[in-house]
Parts: sequence; C-alpha cells; structure tokens
Amino acid sequence: MGWMDLFAFGRQEIMALHKTWIAFFITFYVWFNMAPLASTIMKDTGLTLDQLKILAICNVALTVPMRVVVGMLCDRIGPRRTFCIVMWAMAFPCMYFAFASTYTEMLISRLILSAVGTGFVVGIAMTSLWFKPRDAGFSQGVEAGLGNWGSSLAAITMPFLALTVLDSWRWAIASSGIVMFLYGVYYWFGITDGPKGTTRPVSRKAQAIEVSTWGDLILAIIWTIPIWGVLSLLVRMVTSKGYITTDMSYLLYAVIAIMVVYQVFNLVKVNVPILKKGVPEDDKYRFTQVGTLNASYVVTFGAELAVISMLPMFFQKTFEMTPVMAGLFGSMFAVLNFFSRALGGYVSDRTPTRKLAHLIYLAGVTGGFILMSMITSQWPLFLAVLVVFICAMFVTGGCGTTFALIPFVKRRITGNVAGYAGAYGNVGAVVYTSAYVTLTDSQFFLMIGASAAAVFLFCLFFLKEPAGAFAKEYHLSSVDREMMAGGGH
Repeated sequence: MGWMDLFAFGRQEIMALHKTWIAFFITFYVWFNMAPLASTIMKDTGLTLDQLKILAICNVALTVPMRVVVGMLCDRIGPRRTFCIVMWAMAFPCMYFAFASTYTEMLISRLILSAVGTGFVVGIAMTSLWFKPRDAGFSQGVEAGLGNWGSSLAAITMPFLALTVLDSWRWAIASSGIVMFLYGVYYWFGITDGPKGTTRPVSRKAQAIEVSTWGDLILAIIWTIPIWGVLSLLVRMVTSKGYITTDMSYLLYAVIAIMVVYQVFNLVKVNVPILKKGVPEDDKYRFTQVGTLNASYVVTFGAELAVISMLPMFFQKTFEMTPVMAGLFGSMFAVLNFFSRALGGYVSDRTPTRKLAHLIYLAGVTGGFILMSMITSQWPLFLAVLVVFICAMFVTGGCGTTFALIPFVKRRITGNVAGYAGAYGNVGAVVYTSAYVTLTDSQFFLMIGASAAAVFLFCLFFLKEPAGAFAKEYHLSSVDREMMAGGGH
C-alpha cells in the first residue's frame, strides 16, 4: 500500500480509512475548539487569565486515564460502537460549555470534554481491523496524521466562524459539537468493525488489560500507576500558581490515589483467575512489549506536544524574530505530522524488520534533540531550521513506527495497548512541560535527547520483533479462535 492507494475510493478498506480519520479529525477539532477563542471568551464572560488557564488544564486532565478506559472498551464492544459513544457523549459537554452561564459550569463541562481526546485510540483500533499486517504501519500513520490536523484546523477556522460567520463564540463551539454528534450517527451506519463477514476475538473484560504471567501482572501495575499518578503533577501545578486552595489540592490528591488503587484492584481482579487457570503458550505475550511502546511514545508524541508549546518562543528569543515568523518556523512539528507520521509507518512496512525501523527513528530522535540543544543565536538561521526540520521528521515519524508495532502485541487487546501507549504520550507531555519550567531551552532539548537515548537502549534489548509482522493475516491464538467460534464480533 502506498500514497496513491489513498485515492482508490472504490476499495472498502480505503473508504473505511477515510471515514475513520475524519471521525478522529472531528474529535480533535472539538477538543481544541476553545484555545483559538481564548481572548474572545475572556472579553465576553469577564474571565481572568488565571481562570482561563485552569480551563486549559481541565481540557487535558482526563485524557490520559480515559485513553486506557476507552481502549479497553474498544476491545470489548468494538471500535465502531466505541467511536460513536465517544462522539455522542462528548457532544453534550461541548454544547453545555458553549452556553454555560457560570464559571463552575464551564469548568465541569471542560473537564468532562477532555475525554474526547480518546478518539485517537479508537481510530487506531478500527484501522487495525481493516488492514492486513503488511500495511499496518502506513494505514495507521495516515489515520493518525490526518486526524491530528483537527487541532490545527480548529486554530485556523474557529476565530473565523466565531467572528465572521456566526458572530458568536458560543455558537461556533456548539456547532462543532453538533457536527460531531451528527457524524457519529453517520459513522454508526456507515462502517463496520472490519470487512463484512469477518469476526474478531474480544477481550474477556473491559475493566483491565489481560496479562500472561504473574511477573507481567506486576509490570502492568507499575505501568498503570503513572497514568493516573501524572494527574498529581497537574494538581501541583495549579496549586503552586494559587489557582486552587491547599485543602482542595489534598482532596484531589485523595481522589487520584483512590483511582490508582481502583485500577490496580481491577488488574488483579481480572487477571488472577486467568493466571490461576493457566495461559496457553500460543496465547502469551510479554508486557515488556507494551512497556517499550509506552516509553517510545513518551519520547516521540510526548516530546512533540511539549516542544510545540515552546518552539515559537525559542525562535523568537534566539533569532529576534517577529511573533508571526517565529510561529511559522515553530509550527514545523505540527505541519509535518501527516506526511512524516505516515512515512514512518510506510518505512516500518518496508524495512526488513519493524524493530529495525523503530530503532532508526529513535536514534534520529536522540540525535535531533542533541543537535537542537546546540542551537544558539550564532547559528545561521537556515541551519537551525534544517536541524529542527530533521528532528521533527524523526519525532513525528517515530510516532508512526511506534503504532505500526501495536497491532502485533496481542490481537484481541489492540485497543488496550493503543490506550496505554496513547496515554503515555500525554504523560510524557505533562512531565516534559513541567520540567521545562526549571530548565533553559538547551537543557530542555538535551533532557529529551537523553531520555530518547535511554528509550533506544530499552527497545534495543527488550523490544522483540513481532511474529507475523508482514504476514497476510494477523496471528490468532487458540484462545482467540475459541472466542471467535463462541461468538466473537
């Protein structure tokens, strides 16, 4: 499969790909529909800058843990139903936020709406059902790359809709929610979970990821804790800035701790009976595979999100640019997302081993950020831009090679694995952004480069080349076949 195949609209799988990236695109458009209208909202409602910053934090707060939850749901009820549930359910807080009359209403609705960022996970799960193993990387790179542009288009079009077309920021935001709801209706009737007539194995439970050994259960617990625990960094951030009281922060810390304990309890509850019964050899997988992909997404997508937030200011300070020019150069990571992410997936599909392709990209991420840490005002501008461009190609392409590996970990828990990796991308963004406050620009880039080098070594020694990575069909275990015979979806 190549670039020109994207225009083969007569093929069912190509149409499924387009329908799915559009769904993902719309969810990201809705997710980022507030930021472009920040000044307009402040002027109309009288909100302070601090209040708006809290809304921005709420907008990403639940995305991390909900990606795992939605990934589990995908494996249980299928991505078609899950995507529609996400689009329908999130349309209501979107519209509620648009017409909120109090700050509390805006806060609660934006917090709930942060779950719309889970659309990414569902899209990956759906794409994996439609394409054969040999095309997994490119198809998922296209779906994720085009879908991510939803945030960019929101930044461009929301002010135009609010100020020119609808003459109201409220109706501009509400209209995006309405479109998402209607597309959910279309998606329900317009697509199936894979080609018609096929069945897929389903996960046993929607409460926690399945593991194969007692040691893997411990690893799963270790990798699960930061997904909820990272929210404590957000609480610490808003508390240190005086946005919430210390007493309120203690309450939020307690809630986070309860959720961590609850998720660990679910992991034990789901897996102890499975492990006591015994897992057939052909149904086993190593949780370190999930761990390597989680870590990879930290230093690729997590780094991308963190760098996007500071790169325009870096160019402005270092080369004394105007804000407009700095924004133009600083947008390279976002602009390259579609092409280079799809290219990363394509390279993964064409390289002798998917592990090799992934290691090449991780090495590029490491070298790219080390070079960026050396940029000073003495550098020629074209050379600095070239280094940032190359780094962005490896970072966004590394996202593609990461998700090219995800469908091969274990077929019936693809949604779970995508949820974990997707969540860790956001974990990385929060950690990097929090660290940036105490670092210089050069130290910040060097820190990301060092962490990428550590992940490179982690993957070199612990990431295993998946079986059947270029086969005509995905590997199905004896348990998968038994489940499908007994009524798989």
